[in-house]
Amino acid sequence: MKPVPLDRDFFKAFRSITTRWMDNDCYGHVNNVVYYSWFDTAVNTHLIEQGVLDPTNGSLVGFVVSSQCNYFSPIVYPQLVDVGIAVTKIGTSSVEYTIGIFSQNELKSAAWGKLVHVYVDRVSNKPALELAKNLRNTLNLIHATN
Repeated sequence: MKPVPLDRDFFKAFRSITTRWMDNDCYGHVNNVVYYSWFDTAVNTHLIEQGVLDPTNGSLVGFVVSSQCNYFSPIVYPQLVDVGIAVTKIGTSSVEYTIGIFSQNELKSAAWGKLVHVYVDRVSNKPALELAKNLRNTLNLIHATN
């Protein structure tokens, strides 16, 4: 099935991000690699603000093991974008996020994709035996079924 833009109301948390001069490519729109940076920024900032991720000193860190993005309409500099986050699957040590990129005030996504984190022990780099309870509770708050 061909991907279609997602509605803003699918997403449970949002972060606004300003495009930068360097984000545009030679075709006059934001380059595809920038979208992946927005994915990381929105997810990790949300988790840090919720107090469930400490990227410097925490015992668990989330490694991206899979990502993909579908593009529907261009984003250009200068523009403010809204990045929507929804958790779509929670495993023993992994989390799948669906992330939407929206032009400000638009109801349909300009792009959306998926990002999978596997949470690993910082020292051993081995997958966690289970997600910490406070992390799991925070993820459930932005689960797409809620």
